[in-house]
Amino acid sequence: MSEKEQKLIGDSDDSKEAEMTFLEHLEDLRWRIFYALIGIFIGFVAAWIFKDFLVDTVLLKPADTAGITLQNLRPFGQLFLFLQVSLIVGFMISIPNVFYQFWKFISPALKSNEKKYVTSIVVFSSICFATGVIFAYYIMLPITLQFAVEFGSEAIENNFAIDEYFSIIISVMLAAGIVFELPMLSFFLSKIGIVTPEFMRKWRRHSIVGILIIAAILTPGADPVAQILLAVPLVFLYEISIFVSKFSQKKLEQ
Repeated sequence: MSEKEQKLIGDSDDSKEAEMTFLEHLEDLRWRIFYALIGIFIGFVAAWIFKDFLVDTVLLKPADTAGITLQNLRPFGQLFLFLQVSLIVGFMISIPNVFYQFWKFISPALKSNEKKYVTSIVVFSSICFATGVIFAYYIMLPITLQFAVEFGSEAIENNFAIDEYFSIIISVMLAAGIVFELPMLSFFLSKIGIVTPEFMRKWRRHSIVGILIIAAILTPGADPVAQILLAVPLVFLYEISIFVSKFSQKKLEQ
């Protein structure tokens, strides 16, 4: 088959997808959400099987390192805690599938030569999320928890409620994972024409101020060191996002 014939077939497929009605798009969205939920459920089951390892070895390690004493203050508190951990970890495990379903849903809006990059985009998005989670676990959380333990009067014993501790652990890791998706968000917004590299450069100073505010909101407590640790990679990611936006614009012009 010649290159011209392949191009004609690709254009024909694009026109067919472009002619999808609103109800067809809604039906496609329903199935994409269903497939994403199936992936999350499978991840939940896998996390539940290894729940003891996840809680005792992984999630309680920052507390042990910081010398924090944890207490369960609710009846059946540990049961609900294990369910919550399994669900959130299941979501994290299924992130590649969630991203894949999202990109497959918007793929009808992409050109035929752009659809071949969906797999690469899913892989890159998953790596960005995992990098954010790892960054939070190994850098942000130890410093934040150490500050929480050492701050205050020595006459007051800092014992943490187990649900509050896990709320901090999970929220910080999820927030960092989502924040590290900034380059992919830039790629998507550039593709649909909302942002441009020139726009991002023009508003760089304002964005840095916004990044510092976001870092203060996402960082538990008032630890300025942890806020700076989150703000620095955010600024770096913003610069990467400008490059990604420029790359996306070049692809869009071709």
